[in-house]
Amino acid sequence: MLHTNCEGTTRRDFLKAGALGTAGFTLAGYLRGLEAGEVAATAPAKAAIFVNLNGGPSHMDTFDLKPNAPEDHRGEFKPIETNVAGIQISEHLPNLAKCMDKFVILRGVSHTLAAHDLGTDYVNCGNRPIRSLDFPSYGSVVTKERPGAPDLPPFVSIPNSRQKPGYLGVQYATMNTGATPKFGQPFSVRGIKLNNGVTVSDVEKRQSLLSDLDKTFKGFEANSQLVEGLDRFSQQAYSVITSPRAREAFDISKESPAFAEKFGKRDFGMSCMLACRLVESGVRFVTVTLGGWDTHADCFNVLKSQRLPTLDEGLAGLFNGLAEKGLLETTAVYVTGEFGRTPKVNPRVGRDHYPRAMFMLLAGGGVKGGRVLGASDEKGTGPEGKGFSPDDVAASYYKMLGIPHTLEYQTNTGRPVMVVRDGQPIPELFV
Repeated sequence: MLHTNCEGTTRRDFLKAGALGTAGFTLAGYLRGLEAGEVAATAPAKAAIFVNLNGGPSHMDTFDLKPNAPEDHRGEFKPIETNVAGIQISEHLPNLAKCMDKFVILRGVSHTLAAHDLGTDYVNCGNRPIRSLDFPSYGSVVTKERPGAPDLPPFVSIPNSRQKPGYLGVQYATMNTGATPKFGQPFSVRGIKLNNGVTVSDVEKRQSLLSDLDKTFKGFEANSQLVEGLDRFSQQAYSVITSPRAREAFDISKESPAFAEKFGKRDFGMSCMLACRLVESGVRFVTVTLGGWDTHADCFNVLKSQRLPTLDEGLAGLFNGLAEKGLLETTAVYVTGEFGRTPKVNPRVGRDHYPRAMFMLLAGGGVKGGRVLGASDEKGTGPEGKGFSPDDVAASYYKMLGIPHTLEYQTNTGRPVMVVRDGQPIPELFV
């Protein structure tokens, strides 16, 4: 945020923006000085990855098949065995079937928000949306509660995310890469790589000039919290842009061919490999988005030829890659769409929005894989028994990270709000 006087933008802010903008650097508006919060030092997970399946994948055709349901419900796909006895998933997820021991399937997750935006907001923060309050996302809470290295961005989204800082403020927002890595091509993020011939020395000179100006203007702005906040963001932005570690964290070409092979050649697989590399480098929270799940028509062709092979290859690569690097136990992974799809196939051979039954996946963070928790009924129309809410899964996710879901923040009006207002951790996950 720039400050203005009667003549417009102040000289100080103009030079501050120029010092960062000339290098093509955009982190200053996203980054902040990190402060320790109420997290458990002994929590299994030190970092987190959130995979957003935008559009709402069908539970009936992926992780919760109903081979004995009526023909107009069960669809075209057959279940296959996984490497865990008694657990079956879709035939078009063979790579995930081979690493079922590394993750947990939650079935019978249920809510009532059938609109994309509302459902997405819900599952990205674990609180049912209300008009009077904008809740912070998982990534923003983790950014606040899990301090990271000052020369690394704490929260990265590939290529972008619906996760918002809410009432915590923009200093807890994500840094979007704006693009996905491509197989066999160098990948750089605007702001991490210096562009247009600008060198680190150039940035250091501008930073020195800015420091001198800060001292000159300090007396006029001593009581401005906004200026103090901007100073903190800019300082971390400077730390990141001049840090070889930050640039290397985004350089997937550093991975060995043998390691990269497991992720395939699709953009989603490359994004999952980047997420793995970022976590290994010390980034606290990473989101990866795979869209295209809004299959109202011709769903079986779309799923078997496009969505499921892409998901299968990239997500299996993520689980196996984290395990190979010894990071799965210390990384909390959460995979979800905003809702499921209608159990009954529509006349256009598609499935429509259906929040009453859906799946979610969890891995790492002290949670033992190779299990299915919860169930939907025989036609996949709703949970069998109580089921789980997104709030329950959110409370569980925070527990994996050692963050109490009952932790309270205050809004800018002084209103106390718990991190997760409803829901409790799922006990079976932690046995």
